[in-house]
Amino acid sequence: MNDQAIEQAVQAKGLNAPRVSLTDLEANIADTEIVKHVSKSGQVLRWAVLTTRSGFSVAGKPSCSASSANDNQEIGEKIAIDNARQELWPLMGYALKERMASSDA
Repeated sequence: MNDQAIEQAVQAKGLNAPRVSLTDLEANIADTEIVKHVSKSGQVLRWAVLTTRSGFSVAGKPSCSASSANDNQEIGEKIAIDNARQELWPLMGYALKERMASSDA
């Protein structure tokens, strides 16, 4: 299930307690940078570095084709961005939980 499908399922079930939504995640990304590396064997790796509004940056696992003949910039960048977004979700969840704990105190 992708992020959009999960968001739709949450909304359909009326789950409205504090949470990090897909909209929150997207709004928190201030900049996306793609870093490309070509290994000695010719394999192309791409990382996405996402910088948040606060200036904190995260990078996910790189995209990588087993064969350089299958490398496609558009697909590689999409995979790299999706991988980096997966790293950002738990950090935003932690920040939300901290804010919730502070408001309970």
